[in-house]
Amino acid sequence: MTDVKKVLVVDDEAVIREGMKRILDGAGYAVETFASGYSAIERMQDHEFDLVITDLKMPGMNGIEVLKSIKILQPEVPVILITGYAAIDNAIESMKSGAADYIPKPFTPDEILAKAAKAIEERVVLIDDMYLRKELRDTSGFDCFIGKSKEMQKVYRRIMQVAPTDSTVLVSGESGTGKELVARSIHRNSPRREQPFVAIDCTTLAENLLESELFGHVKGSFTGAMQTKTGLFKVADGGTLFLDEISNISLTTQAKLLRVLQEREVTPIGGTQPIPIDIRLVAATNKNLRTMITEGSFREDLFFRLNIIPIDLPPLRERKGDITLLISQFVKQFAGELGKEIRGVTPDVISFLEEYPFPGNVRELENIIERAVVLTATPLIERDDLELSPQGGTHHAEADDAHVPQNLEELKETKRQIREKAIEPVEKAFVINALKRNNWNVTRAAEETGMLRPNFQALLKKLGVSIRNQM
Repeated sequence: MTDVKKVLVVDDEAVIREGMKRILDGAGYAVETFASGYSAIERMQDHEFDLVITDLKMPGMNGIEVLKSIKILQPEVPVILITGYAAIDNAIESMKSGAADYIPKPFTPDEILAKAAKAIEERVVLIDDMYLRKELRDTSGFDCFIGKSKEMQKVYRRIMQVAPTDSTVLVSGESGTGKELVARSIHRNSPRREQPFVAIDCTTLAENLLESELFGHVKGSFTGAMQTKTGLFKVADGGTLFLDEISNISLTTQAKLLRVLQEREVTPIGGTQPIPIDIRLVAATNKNLRTMITEGSFREDLFFRLNIIPIDLPPLRERKGDITLLISQFVKQFAGELGKEIRGVTPDVISFLEEYPFPGNVRELENIIERAVVLTATPLIERDDLELSPQGGTHHAEADDAHVPQNLEELKETKRQIREKAIEPVEKAFVINALKRNNWNVTRAAEETGMLRPNFQALLKKLGVSIRNQM
């Protein structure tokens, strides 16, 4: 066989996996086997296959969930379900969800090989490349995103694939890359678009307050619980719940969150009766959750529950071809808001910003351009209007030997600290500008920026911004 077909087999029973592998290997297929749906889907995130054969009934992630995830990750790949006679009706019904065929137990080698060959031969590409290219040409500003780079086109493609489904999505990327924009784009392009989109930043609330926000509480359940509160899981019922920076929740809250996702019901703090929920969950993180799992600070089972469909957002320094487009958009936006006649920027501004490191990513560029639009007195923004050093920020002193990292972990920590210091002025400008636009009204400023009022207040406190001193 000159073109070796790759087959992925998923079954929690070792004897079935080994039998399948022996049969398919003997026919010249390249076979990989997995004991759980989670590990199989994780493999498919980075590797392509020609066929998937999965058991229908498995603990954790069953065959139907595997099927639905595959139809997002690799929609053209046929899926064959293995089922006992008692579940044949379920297997037949699952073909409406895109299954190519089913194999009842017990089966013979000839049955396996015949169905595998038939499924591969009848493989139909569900995403037409020409259609997708046209869609992508029309999405240079895809739901508030700006960019035509290959990196962003991959993001657009994944959003289009996942939006029509209810699959859980995990968005990864540095601060300022637009993780909430991804969540909102998924929601706006989904069947849930007419229902609520609810977002919460998990970094801004203490553990007990975060649980109260998420799950709700009953009156008198703890000190300060003066009245019953509906949790955000219930507020988002029918719509989408976005949990930003999910890496910051405690292990205790992680366990409760895992149970909610598994049972699809939530029990308020101090309550006794679970409340059924129907939400689409999108989570986001700027940290490496796999590293946190190794360190013991993030639950592996929750990671697998969240990481069904991953979307990785590239930092701005890796999509420099989009910088000119972003500058143009931001100049137009802020000049319009401020009523200033600004045609654009000088060539040296473009050259400078294309080499700038952007520790704060797109959010930082947006604030840089807003500041420049405010400060410039000419029709073209000039280099001095940016008020930036080439390294980012205003610190020019080189690190002495005492502060040079000695190993990879120290280097990572140093880079994290530098990035946080560079982002803080951007965050400060962000909240102050929002307050100015809303006459220093915190509630209106939070609503305009898409933040919950408690989260906005927590950010003010973190940055040391006093409303009284600013007014």
